[in-house]
Amino acid sequence: MKNTYTITAFSENHIGLLNRITIVFTRRHINIESLTVSSTEVKGIHRFTIVVEDTEEQVVKVVNQVEKLPEVLRAEWYLNDEIIYREIALYKIPIDVAIDKNIEQIMREFNAHMVDIQDGFVIIENTGHVEDTEKLYEVLKPYGILQFVRSGRISISKQKKELSTYLNELPVNEYVKE
Repeated sequence: MKNTYTITAFSENHIGLLNRITIVFTRRHINIESLTVSSTEVKGIHRFTIVVEDTEEQVVKVVNQVEKLPEVLRAEWYLNDEIIYREIALYKIPIDVAIDKNIEQIMREFNAHMVDIQDGFVIIENTGHVEDTEKLYEVLKPYGILQFVRSGRISISKQKKELSTYLNELPVNEYVKE
């Protein structure tokens, strides 16, 4: 049975690693729904957050393959209830619409914020799950959305173990601290 999985891979920052990771998914015919790369709390270590919809069997196989890449220090997978996750969305709408009191009420309902005002338009920011940002999109659509963008998922596991603890558990050859 297919499910939504969030895969997290930790690595040092190497040129071409993103390409090598995505090739692992391509070879297994797994579509990446969302991908975000960022630095972590450990200097020099980056986090790849990858969202896929597939079977647990396929996800386990792809995570094992990603973890075999020389630059990857650790890779794990999670179901949605095992992590805290969010995405950010930006909506550009005409300024005359934003002046309407109804938009202010909509922003309050969705806990959205106006982050920039320019000549002719405003930018509204909303953070939440895909369903939240899509729902606000549908509500704002009749007012004339000029542009819309949503980031990939960012997530933190509910496990209490810190990244530095995981890295310390690796064999000495695999991760050398500065």
